[in-house]
Amino acid sequence: MAIKVETCAAKHQGDRVEQQDRVAIFGHPAQPGALMAVLADGMGGHTGGAMAAEQVLFKAKQNFEHFSHGSETPEHLITSIIQDSHTVIKLSRFTSEQDPHSTAVVFMLQKQRADWGHCGDSRFYHFRGDQLVYRSPDHSLVAELERKGRLTKAEAEVHPHRNVLLSCLGDEREPRVSLGGVSPLVGGDSFLMCSDGVWAYFDDDELGSVLATQNARAACQTLISRARERARGQGDNLSIAVIRLVDENTDAPRTEPPPDAGFPSLNE
Repeated sequence: MAIKVETCAAKHQGDRVEQQDRVAIFGHPAQPGALMAVLADGMGGHTGGAMAAEQVLFKAKQNFEHFSHGSETPEHLITSIIQDSHTVIKLSRFTSEQDPHSTAVVFMLQKQRADWGHCGDSRFYHFRGDQLVYRSPDHSLVAELERKGRLTKAEAEVHPHRNVLLSCLGDEREPRVSLGGVSPLVGGDSFLMCSDGVWAYFDDDELGSVLATQNARAACQTLISRARERARGQGDNLSIAVIRLVDENTDAPRTEPPPDAGFPSLNE
């Protein structure tokens, strides 16, 4: 059964003075049907975070354009993107007065397989229908304490150090890279990438419901709109990418985006 791909990437500045998130989806120049989605949440003071996040997108596009299925594995490509971005961000300290850092989520879709990797606390989700299949582990202090049973989920959500990262790009230590993948793919598979400015306001069930019932553009706009409302004027930068696989002989959800909530038009 043929499967069509819906994609949408979007971002919103939130209530911050600068947009330091970056997100993009792009195709491979020589391999039809292959695409990559990249999301980065920059940190490091005025302009520093934005510069770091921009480097992640630049290296992802550069490395992906040179990817050859016969000579390199997806895992190697994704790892190299994160590690190369880390190196460039560290070197940028010598040419700027900032201390730039960034998270990274990298997703690659090919025929009958999808692969991903991440570093930091920007998240990657895989849903099949409305059921969660995979959620990336946060590389944060609070997430580590929760995994070790030293914090409950409720305690982790309100912990004063919940934004402290144990691994990110640009740090003195080499980045921790968590990898995943799935094959074969089926209609109903959805992949979501988002910064903490989005995922902090949702549980897995709500995310799965939105992705299962709305097309990619509507899902992005719904999640940004709800996150902005729930932030109550104290929201972080928001960035999101959605990739949905839909059986061609099945009508995609006809859900329209909610009324504009004051953010720019989404870029598909």
